[in-house]
Amino acid sequence: MSIPTGTAVLCLGPSGLAAAKRLVVALPDASLHGYAPRVEKADVVFEDTMAHVATLFAAGIPVVGVCAAGILIRAVAPLLSDKTRESAVVAVAEDGASTVPLLGGHHGANALARVCAGVFEGHVAVTTAGDVRFDVALDDPPQGWRIANPEMAKPVMADLLADKPVALSVGAGDAGWLRDSGMRFEETGNHAIAVTDHALRPDGRTLVMHPPVLALGVGCERDCEPGELIALVRETLKSERLAEGAIACVASIDLKGDEAAVLAVANMLGVPLVLFDAQRLEAETPRLANPSDVVFAEVGCHGVSEGAALAAAGGQGALVVPKKKSRRATCAVARADHDIDVSTAGRRRGHLSLVGLGPGDAALRTPEASRAIAAASDVVGYGYYLDLAGPLMRGKERHDFGLGEETERCRAALDLAGQGRQVALLCSGDPGIYAMASLVYELLDLEDAQSWRSVGIEVVPGVSALQIASARAGAPFGHDFCAISLSDLLTPREVIMRRVRAAGEGDFAIAFYNPVSMRRRDQLAEARTILLEHRPGDTPVMIGRLLGREGEAMTHTTLAELEVDDVDMMSVVLIGSSTSRRIQHLGQPNVYTPRGYAKKRET
Repeated sequence: MSIPTGTAVLCLGPSGLAAAKRLVVALPDASLHGYAPRVEKADVVFEDTMAHVATLFAAGIPVVGVCAAGILIRAVAPLLSDKTRESAVVAVAEDGASTVPLLGGHHGANALARVCAGVFEGHVAVTTAGDVRFDVALDDPPQGWRIANPEMAKPVMADLLADKPVALSVGAGDAGWLRDSGMRFEETGNHAIAVTDHALRPDGRTLVMHPPVLALGVGCERDCEPGELIALVRETLKSERLAEGAIACVASIDLKGDEAAVLAVANMLGVPLVLFDAQRLEAETPRLANPSDVVFAEVGCHGVSEGAALAAAGGQGALVVPKKKSRRATCAVARADHDIDVSTAGRRRGHLSLVGLGPGDAALRTPEASRAIAAASDVVGYGYYLDLAGPLMRGKERHDFGLGEETERCRAALDLAGQGRQVALLCSGDPGIYAMASLVYELLDLEDAQSWRSVGIEVVPGVSALQIASARAGAPFGHDFCAISLSDLLTPREVIMRRVRAAGEGDFAIAFYNPVSMRRRDQLAEARTILLEHRPGDTPVMIGRLLGREGEAMTHTTLAELEVDDVDMMSVVLIGSSTSRRIQHLGQPNVYTPRGYAKKRET
């Protein structure tokens, strides 16, 4: 089992610093994370141990803590839900005498723990049976391998642990990781392991493993229906008895990188799409079974599906299924003589994640957001937002932009993704609420750059300012509400005030974003005047400042008493509806807007 890279080695004090530094040297691409009050000159420093460990774990970053195991356990416990996605967490005693893999044993923790123990010649407490005996796990094969019937892993491993003979047959791929594991394999046995790229019928005794040795090449006419290409692929694999699980990638010409049918096939199979330019595919002409002058005249190479399959399979690969055709689509399959490394097989389709950081505090950042940043090769954003990402930025290409450069940062993110990069564009709060998501889609709509067409785009939501303000205030948005930005930099003032008047007439609770600025001091006063025409002066008003950040404050007032000087650029202003009420609970003010349950109770 391979050792995870990019491990965060956690040190909480001077007594563990020497051991932590030795581990950083021994582990691939590791970094030292130090508790700021006690550890100097760390690669990454932190103030809140529990929040820091939780952030790393949520992002899938392996953690080795030179500390008590209980600290790590308590930090990640709230995030435990799916063992198939848990990253490695390892505890190492300060003297190095003991190392314990706590989580992610089949995701590198056991291998990581063995290396850590070896550094100090200490004891490693590996408890997963397969790893203790063989240093491999049948339910966690190498990268790219797939198991057709995972329910068979347990009984097969049970026989191996009991020294009962298990048969091994290898029809494709390199099964050296099994043969070199110390497992006892015979020609026959009660159970068997079949390593194959063919689809086998379940027999109740065989664990079927598919190595990533097949490359599926596809081509189609522009705007081909996805269902047509999917049907062609499935029929081809079925007729040839080839397993979908053995397909390492879908390959095509770069001109088809934005084709819905091509993307649908890759999504259906759950594998990456790799792309080649016409010149690279033309180099495969001598190996094509069906070269076409018509195709050459159209795209500059003599074969798309066959050429792409062969290019992805490598120089020693062979075409096992020549081009198959439907009315508007083609496909072909090539077999490699080794596991296909999709990171080097052609150009990967770029991906852009629009990531909401929330208000800034790592504890209020979603695990999905942390994972999106950790998975990126490049991170784009306003410099302050990039700093908020903290340890997740390690090893990333950083692209800083200033305030006011929103269009420039969105274009840069799209351009990077258009080059095949995995990009995260960071936004505060939620990317779809007064942030960059709408601008990215606007640029796609209006500029339609060729390199952007194949970019995958994902919006990763975050906790917005209005959500945390509402939570801090109580429940002012318990009924219908709206959000209005009072900034007239992008929206005419008369439009803003028309919306304020409509919100007042509609009796919505309101969140005012960008309520004031250094130069703009009168919009909030005008909005207050409009709203006083539609709701009483004692309507609750809450001013949230620096929410989720150091210096956070929540001020309570009323609509009649709201003063512009009480608000600054770092504030969001919440104004209740006519039915909103303020109550005292445990000595603290809380605002709520009834949903209407009183009528239901009466009924």
